[in-house]
Order: sequence, then structure tokens, then C-alpha cells
Amino acid sequence: MVKGDRDARHKKACVIGAGPNGLSAAIVLAQAGLRVEVFEAEAQPGGGARTMDLTLPGFHHDFGSAVHPMTVGSPFFNSLPLADYGLEWIYSPAPLAHPFEDGSAVTLERNFDDAEKVLREDGRAWRNLMAPLSKNWPAFAKDILRPLLRIPSHPFLLAKFAQDALAPATFVARRRFRNERTRALFAGLAAHSFLSLSEPLSASFGLVLGAAAHAVGWPIPRGGAQAITDALSAHLVRLGGKIIPSTRVESLDQVRKYDVVLCDITPQQLLHLSPGKLSSGYRKRIEEFRYGPGVFKVDYALSSPIPWKAADCLRAATVHLGGSMAEIVASEAAMTSGAIAEQPFVLLAQPTLFDPSRAPAGKHIAWAYCHIPNGSSCNMLPRIEAQIERFAPGFRECILARRASSPADLQSMDANLVGGDISGGASDFRQFIFRPTCRQYATSDRRIYICSSSTPPGGGVHGMCGYNAAKLALRRLADH
Repeated sequence: MVKGDRDARHKKACVIGAGPNGLSAAIVLAQAGLRVEVFEAEAQPGGGARTMDLTLPGFHHDFGSAVHPMTVGSPFFNSLPLADYGLEWIYSPAPLAHPFEDGSAVTLERNFDDAEKVLREDGRAWRNLMAPLSKNWPAFAKDILRPLLRIPSHPFLLAKFAQDALAPATFVARRRFRNERTRALFAGLAAHSFLSLSEPLSASFGLVLGAAAHAVGWPIPRGGAQAITDALSAHLVRLGGKIIPSTRVESLDQVRKYDVVLCDITPQQLLHLSPGKLSSGYRKRIEEFRYGPGVFKVDYALSSPIPWKAADCLRAATVHLGGSMAEIVASEAAMTSGAIAEQPFVLLAQPTLFDPSRAPAGKHIAWAYCHIPNGSSCNMLPRIEAQIERFAPGFRECILARRASSPADLQSMDANLVGGDISGGASDFRQFIFRPTCRQYATSDRRIYICSSSTPPGGGVHGMCGYNAAKLALRRLADH
């Protein structure tokens, strides 16, 4: 129940958007006793966490997220009985593989002793960098997945993190590691930031994802990302909430009857829905919000596993295709400057190696994307396939069908992916703390909140944007 409000059961809440953050917000509100309805524009709830037949019948592809370290490591999700609704995690033997042109690969091993053996002369340095964070993951995750504008619960742990996190990834890689292979491994992790690797804060993504690999792994949900959405949806319904799909909210006037409205949408959509509802000052600040780079994504139906030159790539659900750190740096620098890399850094997932239920017997799926400027219309398919062929000669001969998705295609399937931005906004230092404005989840209207990945802590399937926003809404509702 809402603290200080005995009539919580008579309060009505509306959530716009049934992505992981919207569903998380709805669950928090329902746990407090509010009557909750979730409106989803698409026929299939989930947003970026949907599984769909995108190529051929029987091949079940993830529309967005495929591998979920932040889901299994989320403080909020870990508080929910999601396994009761069929959510089951599958762990590949190695969380990540990073192949090189000579036919070898470096793997990110979950166990630190194994990691030290693989990374050789850099093994001890890797452990020293990652172990303090991974061994204290519950405390660490709780702090980094909450708003930054608050006193941390574990200040010394956060200070340890900040020593390297605030720096550019290139600086940390060169200072910490001697071997170019280890530097390339760290650069690939840091490239998830969608930042140039010479920019401040880019190292933070490498640290978080590396620590998560050791602490909680990089698992895939059996059956695909839809299993996460289905579990969240089922729990919400058990709490009395209701999800209404195929219902696009075009104006906040449509939800006037609700006591509180949480919006799992980006600032652009919020402005579209709220003419006259928000103050001119708030609208101006929202208009200044900057979206991040986009992605070009390809889903593959395959006749066989990808024929990697490095056999170690078959041990990992995730493969980073970028070669050396210098090559990854060049790719991400091109993206942030508005250019197109000839050899883009490619992130690839191959779930059917570990979950054969996702394709017909003996067949496989793969999922690959690269970073490009927001809204770019460049066809990256030839470049992506050239990168895969570079490390897996004969890959094209395995393709039964493919579906290429440009930034515009992705946005047409999920309006939150503005210009193909899958992170909910640029993550550079200027926009990192005040996201989307200094109000964060609150708007100029006490009824209306934003709970998408455009709010802290940002992108990823962790539900914490929705959790944090709903907790704030409840506190303010109780004080009203």
C-alpha cells in the first residue's frame, strides 16, 4: 500500500508502454495497491524484449535484446518470482568470445581462475580490476542502477569504480593491460556504450559488463527475450494489473481519469502526447534532449552453426567482431562523428547453440548489429557480412534467410527506438547525470512521469528505470 494513503486501492494508475521498464513500473504500483492498466501500442507486449518469427516459420528471433547480464543482475527483477512463470536462464560455457584474424580468439571466462589462465600476463590485472565489483555485485548494482543524484549506499565501492569508470576506455585499456588481445577484449565491452572509446565514461560500460560476466554471467532466456516479458506480464496480472495491447495512446487527454501516469516512452513521444500539459520551461529542456547513435541489425536463419575459424567462438552465446582495439576505436569514432566505418564493430548472438528450441531441428539463428549514426539510411548488410566472413569463412553459404533492419525499420516496429537508438538517448558525460532533465523521472505535471531508458540508469533490460520512477511517483502520491 502507498505509505500514508489508506485509500490506495481507490487510486488508478496508467502506464504507457509495455516494455520491461513499463511493466516494472506497473508491478511496483500494483504492489502498492493501486489499480493499474498498461497500454501498449503494439499487438505484442515487450518493446525491445520481444521474440518474433522475423525470417522463416519456426525460427524465433529476438527483436531487440538477446543476451541479458543486466536482467539476471537486476536488483528489482531478483526480488520477483519470475521463475514461477517459466523464466529459465541458459548459460553458455563462456559469456563472450572475441576472435582475431589469425584464427585464434580470446574468451571472457566467468571464473576468475580460468580468466587468469586465458588472459595470461594480464590475468592478474583483469582480476584486480573486475573482482572488487563482481564480488560485491548486489551492492554495486543497487548503487549504479539508481539515480546518481543521491547519496550512495556504498560510497567506497562506488569510489573504487569511479577511479576507472570516468576515464576513456582507451586510457584504461592501455594503463591496465599489456597484451593487445586483452585490450581488444576490454574495448569490445566498452563499445556497448555507443561512445567514442576516447571519450570520458566509455570505460564504465566495460567495467560494468565485465564485472557482470563474473558475478552473474551473460545468460539467454530459454525461448527468447519474450520469456522475460511474459513472466513480468503474468506477475502483473497476478497482482491485479491489466495489459491492453494494440492500443496506442495519442494524447495524454486519453488518460485524464488516472491519478498517476507513467510513460515508458522517450522525450520525443512525451512531447507529442502532451501539448498544453507541460510547462514551457520543461518542454524546452526536453526538446534539448539528444538521442544517441543508431544500429543496423540483421537476423539470420541458418542451416548450420556459424563456421568460426576459432573453435572457442562456439563456446559463447555472444561474439564481438572487431579485431584489434585500434580497429574498434576507429569504428566507434566514425559512428560518433557521423561517418560510416568500412569495418564496423559487430555484436553477434548465436542462441541456438545453447537453446535448440529457437529453430527447427538441426537449424540455427543468429543476430548481429553494428553502430551507425542516428537515422542513417546506409545499408550496412555487406559490411556486417564481410566482418562475419572474415572470422568465419563460408558463413554466407549457411544462410537460409535474412532480415536486415535499418534504423527506420526498427523505429517503425518500436517507436521508442528513435533513429535506431536502442539506448534511449546519448550516454556522454553531458547527458549522463541529468537524464532527460534535472527532474529525471518527474515532469512539470505532478501526475505525469517518464520511466523509459531515457531516465537513469539508462539502456538495458533491468527494469530499474520503471522501478525508480514508480517509487518516486508513490512517494509523491502519498505526500499529496
